Amino acid sequence: MAVKSLAIAGMGAVSPAGWSVTDLERAVAAGSPLPNSLMDRPGWKTGLKVRRVPAPNTPVSWMKHARLRRSSPITRFATAAALEALGDRAEKVANGTLHVGIVYCVMAGCVNYSGRFYREVLVDPSTASPLVFPETVFNAPASHLAALLSTPVANYTLVGDDTAFLHGLAIAAGWLRESRMDACLVVGAEELDWLTGDASRLFDRRTATAEGAGAVLLESSEAGPQLAAITSPHPYLAAGNRSDAARAMQAELDSVAPGADRFDSGHAHGPGGGTAVRAVTGNAFNAATAWQVVLAGRAVQSGAAACARIGITGCNQAAMGAVLKTQSR
Repeated sequence: MAVKSLAIAGMGAVSPAGWSVTDLERAVAAGSPLPNSLMDRPGWKTGLKVRRVPAPNTPVSWMKHARLRRSSPITRFATAAALEALGDRAEKVANGTLHVGIVYCVMAGCVNYSGRFYREVLVDPSTASPLVFPETVFNAPASHLAALLSTPVANYTLVGDDTAFLHGLAIAAGWLRESRMDACLVVGAEELDWLTGDASRLFDRRTATAEGAGAVLLESSEAGPQLAAITSPHPYLAAGNRSDAARAMQAELDSVAPGADRFDSGHAHGPGGGTAVRAVTGNAFNAATAWQVVLAGRAVQSGAAACARIGITGCNQAAMGAVLKTQSR
């Protein structure tokens, strides 16, 4: 699907490297894997290796908002990344002069609060907290973000593997082509839980599971990194077909952006190669895909790359890619 005059106007990231895009860039440029910590897994003597988001260096005022006081980690990650992507535009969204939609992309969802709620139910259903239950649904983070921004514009939650974030970009592009809004936030986020960490080992035993969020603000503009193309999704039904899906996706990218710098889930990224993002950060599924898009966008924005291609081979559903480029290319 070719798209025209759609630009990334802002980017945000919360990762095991810290609470900003700059933190993420520094960690990936350094190339060393971020430290692991251990998460308890019931029935095991040793824990699961994971990479957590550190505590923020300074107090965050928006966490005092009524909708965010009891929110799950995934909501806080998504909100921080989205607000960084919005920057000064957040005030315009709140006063209604800038109409911004939201596409929130996730795989595991609010697993921490789901686990807490069902533990309470199993112990004593009569005392399970009804305040916890709203935080267990998949669209809770997107709902909280919309409330914080006071935006009534379209708000979608996509549930899928690592490629859901690219599906979100495609949806946002469609909305903007139809002039349904001024801009659209596409957010990918994940939080850690022992069940998610254990399940991810079925797909990749080498990479620690991670948490965090990434966001881009997409708008109709000829300034900034241009969203030049998004490939078709290439689904697969069994592990044996995963490599076939990846090759089909890469062939489609080759036809659109041959020779472009690669920011792929399984390959080195950036001008002249470099360190794979997930090797440094850990695998945070849709958050990691968002980080790859953010880093590709920054490379194009800075002039380090005239054209960047993002190739994502999802853990259990599909392979999909996208191309960012400068306006002059």
